[in-house]
Amino acid sequence: MSSPDELLRIEGVRKAFPGVVALDEVDFDLRRGEVHVLLGENGAGKSTLIKVLSGAHRPDRGRVLVRGEEVVIRDAQDAARLGIATIYQEFNLVPDVTVAENIFLGRQPRRFGLIDHRRMEAEAALLLDRVGVDVSPRAKVRGLGIAQLQMVEIAKALSLDAGILIMDEPTAVLTTEEVERLFAIARRLRDEGVGIVFITHHLEEIAALGDRVTVLRDGRSIDRVAASTPQDELVRLMVGRDIEEQYPRERPEAGEPLLSVRGLTRAGRFHDIDLDVRAGEVVGLAGLVGAGRTEVARAVFGADPYDSGTVEVLGRRLPGGDVNAAMGAGLGLVPEDRKGQGLVLDASVEENLGLVTLGPTSRVGFVDLAGQRASARRIAGELGVRMSGIDQHVRTLSGGNQQKVVIGKWLLADSKVLILDEPTRGVDAGAKVEIYRLVNELTASGHAVLMISSDLPEVLGMSDRILVMAQGRVTGELSAEEATQDAVMSLAVATDPEENVVEGRNGH
Repeated sequence: MSSPDELLRIEGVRKAFPGVVALDEVDFDLRRGEVHVLLGENGAGKSTLIKVLSGAHRPDRGRVLVRGEEVVIRDAQDAARLGIATIYQEFNLVPDVTVAENIFLGRQPRRFGLIDHRRMEAEAALLLDRVGVDVSPRAKVRGLGIAQLQMVEIAKALSLDAGILIMDEPTAVLTTEEVERLFAIARRLRDEGVGIVFITHHLEEIAALGDRVTVLRDGRSIDRVAASTPQDELVRLMVGRDIEEQYPRERPEAGEPLLSVRGLTRAGRFHDIDLDVRAGEVVGLAGLVGAGRTEVARAVFGADPYDSGTVEVLGRRLPGGDVNAAMGAGLGLVPEDRKGQGLVLDASVEENLGLVTLGPTSRVGFVDLAGQRASARRIAGELGVRMSGIDQHVRTLSGGNQQKVVIGKWLLADSKVLILDEPTRGVDAGAKVEIYRLVNELTASGHAVLMISSDLPEVLGMSDRILVMAQGRVTGELSAEEATQDAVMSLAVATDPEENVVEGRNGH
C-alpha cells in the first residue's frame, strides 16, 4: 500500500541486454517533496533505470507505479503525460532555435492554427524567472553557456508540469557558484512538492541536497540510507569494499622537464603561457570555467593553432597545429569532451583502444590484429572497464567506462607526457581511485602528467605543483605544500592577471 506522498515506486525491475544484466530486481521509491539520490559506480545500472523511467527502455520484469497506479512507459510521450521529466548529462536542446521554442518544442501554443509566439515567449519568460536565470526567451540556444543551458532544460521540464524530475549529473560542468544556484532551485522545487531523483558522483553534494540515498551495485539495489550517511560508508556500499585513501598520490622525485612551453599566446584566448612538466611529476592546471585551461591544452597538443610561443617535448620543438607531430613526440591528450573528441562511438572497445597504436604497430602495411586484441584485453582489464567484451560498441558503455577507454588508448601508446583534461568528470569514487593509481604508475615510471580539473580537491590531492589561470593568463604557481583551496581560488578570481601574478619557483 503506497502512502499519499509517494510519487513513484519501482518493484523488482529487471532489464537485460545481450551478454549483460543491467538491472536485477531493483527497488526504488520517490516521495513528494524530496530529493532521492541514486548512487552507484559506472555501470551499476543508474542510466538504465533512468531510461526505464523516461520510456527509452521497457523492463523485462517488475512493476513501475506512478502515484499508486501501475503504468507502462512506452516512450517519452508516456513519461511526459505521467509528469516525469528527465534532464540528461548531454543536453537535449536544438541549438539554432530560440530558448522559448526549445522549452515548448513540439507543444507550441497556437492561435487560429498558427504558433502563438507572443504567448509562448510570455510563458517561457515565467518559467525562466521561476528557475532564476536571466535569459531572453528570444535568445538562440547556441549562444548560451553551460549553466544557462542547464536552467533552460529545467524550465523545459517544468513546462511539462512535471511532478517527478530526474537530474542526471547536473553539476558535472558547473562552477561552484553555479552549483549553489542550481541547488537553490532544486530546494525550491522540493518545497513546492516536486520529487527529484538526483544522480551525482560528487559525494559532498549528497548531504548538501539529498534526503535519502539508494545505492546500486552490479545492477542491484544494495541499500537505502539517509543522505547524512558518512562518505566513506557510501563509498563502501557503492564498491563493496573500503577505499582507504581518496587521493593516493605518490610523489617520486621529479626529473628533467619532458614538456616545456614558453610564451604561448593566442589572441583573445590565452597570453604568454610558460610551464614545465618534469618526469615523475603531476602538474595541476586550475582555474574557473573560461579561464583558458582547455584552450592551452589543445594548443600544446596541436589540436588548435596559436599565434606565438614554443612547445618542446624532450627538448624537441614541435610545429604548431600538428597533432601527428605531437603524438609522435610522445604527447597524449584525454580531452574534456570524451564523446565528441576522444572516441569513435560506433566502434568497439578494442578499436578505440587501438586508435593511437594502429599505425606504429603495423608492419609493411599489415596490422598486427592479434597483438592489438591482446593489448586491448590487457588494458581494459587493468582499467576495470565494465563491458560484455572488447567487441562491445563504446556508445553503449556508461560515461565512466567510456572515459577509461579514452585514457586506455594513451596508456597503450606509452605517451611520455599525458595531458588529462577533466579526467574524472562523470566517474564514480571507485573508478577515480583506479585512475589516480594509474597516474601514480605513469609518474613512477618516469612519465609526466599535466592535469586540468575543475574539482579543486582533486587538484590539491593529486598535484605536485599547481598552476592557476585566470582570464587567459597564469596568475600563480603553488607547491603541494603551499596549496590550499583559498590560495588557489584567490588566484583563480584575479581581476587583472597582469597585476596579480604571483612569483613561483619558475617565475610564473
